[in-house]
Amino acid sequence: MVERFWKLLTSTRFALALFGILSVMSILGTLPGLEAIYRQPFFRVMVGLLGFSTLACTLQKRKSLRWPVLVIHSGVVITLIGGMLSWLGYVATVNAYEGDTVETFFRWDIEKDVPLGFKLTIDRITTDFYPVPVKVGVMRGEEKKELFTLKTGEFFKLDQYSIRADRLEPVSEKLSLTVFRNGEKIGTTDTEGMAALPAEFPYRFKLVAFQDPVLRRMWVDLSLAEKGQAVVKGTSEINAPLQWQGLSIFNTRISYDPAGRKFAGIQVVKDPGRPLVFAGMIITSLGGLFAFARRKVWG
Repeated sequence: MVERFWKLLTSTRFALALFGILSVMSILGTLPGLEAIYRQPFFRVMVGLLGFSTLACTLQKRKSLRWPVLVIHSGVVITLIGGMLSWLGYVATVNAYEGDTVETFFRWDIEKDVPLGFKLTIDRITTDFYPVPVKVGVMRGEEKKELFTLKTGEFFKLDQYSIRADRLEPVSEKLSLTVFRNGEKIGTTDTEGMAALPAEFPYRFKLVAFQDPVLRRMWVDLSLAEKGQAVVKGTSEINAPLQWQGLSIFNTRISYDPAGRKFAGIQVVKDPGRPLVFAGMIITSLGGLFAFARRKVWG
């Protein structure tokens, strides 16, 4: 039985059959609602068998295989080992408002809320838009003084003052402005009436119209604490996660609740096999390049 099992493991047909089964399951797993296929024991057994089959085939035929093929086989085995190590990790998510501290996250592998051993605080949520045209009305008391059309980031003049249209919040329809006098900043205000300006400043501002802005970047400033002690502060965004102790902390979304409050979606990923997966892919690619060069260049 051992000999038969070894013969099966080292069979090219068996490896191709496993590869075909895994390919079909992987395609199905990309469909909505079928993502759980990747967590099924059968899928994991098939991956393990493919890894063992490739390793057994490589060991048995190592003397007859050309070295580029050995490199490709080694890369495949390393990639599969990394993939199996990744099963020891997890993906967890949570939504939180600015200023919130959370310690419980939804783990998708076990489908329940669990603590991950640290507390995460959303210090600040920031969205940055490309410059957008706005119309700003100027009021002095109840009198309509001026109407300016400009883009965010630009200035308009008002008597001895220069006012810069800084930041547009499209959901709350609020425009933030900075006021300068003789080139010096004297304060800030917005079109909802909040102001930090000298008492003698006579003007108020209204956002009359604006075009829908295009998002340029979004990010979240985070703080992590463990056992009551702050351990790290940093910034997280979609393609630039905050890294800490083997965890990758992504900002996956920024949105608003029905009341207009801004919140951030946070994803925590633990993937111990990731370095091996990338190393295996690089080795496999190099083996493919060597094989191509051997055939086309060296003959």
